[in-house]
Amino acid sequence: MTNAPLDSPADERPLMDDLSFLLARSNAASLVAGNAALAPFGLRVRSYSVLASACAPATMTQREIAEFLRLDPSQVVPLVDDLEAKGLVDRAPDPRDRRANVISATPAGTALFTAARVAILEAERTTHAALTDRERETLARLLHKTAFPEEG
Repeated sequence: MTNAPLDSPADERPLMDDLSFLLARSNAASLVAGNAALAPFGLRVRSYSVLASACAPATMTQREIAEFLRLDPSQVVPLVDDLEAKGLVDRAPDPRDRRANVISATPAGTALFTAARVAILEAERTTHAALTDRERETLARLLHKTAFPEEG
């Protein structure tokens, strides 16, 4: 079986209507742009996501952050370790469960997150420049619906 060239009509390329492939390819483009935008802040998309979680008004434990980000808890530990070493987050025993740690942003972490958020949003606009504002809003709404089906 031969692969159709990239300039072939979409119906001759078997992956062009495969939603999982399209999501994966779009995600890859977003990650590349996001990591490039975050590099000046000493962050990558995953560490930015943990920092964003630590900046949220509701406190979260490391396990809750892992569940929210759909990461294995063993992946979150080194991310938190790195952010803590940089003075961007603090760990404190969870008052609900002393065996767990609540992760919260330090003032420096909040300031860095605020600046990094501007850069990541600009990278997002650039990555999705082919979409109109309305299309971006629709895409965000649909992705939110699939990422959080329990919210209806």
